[in-house]
Amino acid sequence: MLLRIIHPIAAYETFQVTRRMILLRAAFFALVAAITASCGVVHNSPGPEAQVAAKNLAEQVGAPESAKGSKFQLFAKVFDQVRTLYVDQVDDAVLLTAAAQGMRTAFPEPAKVEEIKLVGAAIDGMLGSLDPYSAYLDNRDYNAVREQTRGEFGGIGLQVTKEGDFIKVIAPIDGTPAAKAGMQAGDAITHADGKSLDGLTLRAAVLRLRGPAGSQVLLTVKRADLEPFEVAIVRAKIHIKAVRWSFEKGIGYIRISSFTQQATKEFVDAIETLRNDAGAALTGLVIDLRNNPGGLLEQSVLISDALLEKGNIVSTRGRSDQRYFNAHIGDIASGLPIVVLVNDGSASAAEILAGALKDHGRAVLVGGRTFGKGSVQTIIPFSKNDGLKLTTARYYTPSGKSVDGGIEPDVPVAQDPDREGDEQRERAVLELSRLAAVR
Repeated sequence: MLLRIIHPIAAYETFQVTRRMILLRAAFFALVAAITASCGVVHNSPGPEAQVAAKNLAEQVGAPESAKGSKFQLFAKVFDQVRTLYVDQVDDAVLLTAAAQGMRTAFPEPAKVEEIKLVGAAIDGMLGSLDPYSAYLDNRDYNAVREQTRGEFGGIGLQVTKEGDFIKVIAPIDGTPAAKAGMQAGDAITHADGKSLDGLTLRAAVLRLRGPAGSQVLLTVKRADLEPFEVAIVRAKIHIKAVRWSFEKGIGYIRISSFTQQATKEFVDAIETLRNDAGAALTGLVIDLRNNPGGLLEQSVLISDALLEKGNIVSTRGRSDQRYFNAHIGDIASGLPIVVLVNDGSASAAEILAGALKDHGRAVLVGGRTFGKGSVQTIIPFSKNDGLKLTTARYYTPSGKSVDGGIEPDVPVAQDPDREGDEQRERAVLELSRLAAVR
């Protein structure tokens, strides 16, 4: 292993330059996101194929599409985006069949149902046939997504996905009602307030979990081999602090709970505080990504960049293009050894950071295999009040491996629920001692 000796003053100046560059990149990403969001409508006029599909769908339920004012124009917009931007090419007839089936399943007698409800069911049926993550975002959903990326939203604090006939918990978010109630990664939610979630789309099921702050939802949960049990959770307005840190016995512990818009700034602040407070006593870092459900792609890229001197961080591959995100010179941790804690609740953006640091040998991964969410969702605005969340790419670690199936830790450590203490964190400290010794 290479040794690097840096004069203290030079090290401080290098840190300050690296810090400024990272924050400038974070500001640039935020500016691009703001400009994109303010642009409003994307592909406002659906193409002819989408118009024909909407007309055919409308005729199937006896509601002939009358071009401009019809609610079926919303279906045409969504159909157009799916057929042109979805990560895999999908046959138009297959999309239309799934949409029609969604309508008939939700409303066996469509003639008695409002047009907007039929359109919603058609869109849910079509998107539900693609994957668990693509969804139409109405006004409430659209605002909720924007609030969540800012680190503030209402609900119980669970990141979930659809798996079979139930909703599976990716991870509870730190400090939220769901986390305080003891919800765990891998839990299956089968009922909400006594009503089965079987057969619902992910979006429809999530709506069952949402509600005003102060209201209660009763979840029926299936966990591993245990009998189903109920968990009552009071909804709240949730404020996420993405990064927390502490210093103990020479080790800086940094917990990243979610990749919100503030994650990079908070991470850089954590490193700066640790360096200022600990100085030469800081011998290594533990970065805890356990039960981190992900968040914004660019935030995980920026934090990876902050810790890597060069090389690829992640690549995304869509239907028609590939993008490569690479590191710039400047390691904000100045080569300090790093151990990253992961488990089956570490997903998406958390897996990007873990995979990049592992593949470049910059960190040792301790814990359990990660969740395995290897797809990228893009928010496509239709107006200021609604849009489409669509899977547009898959991402790959620097070694070229897909994240689907999860990332294996270098040092597998299972948590014993009957044992006091945090075995994974304890092992991380041991690994840091080993790394510091050979450094």
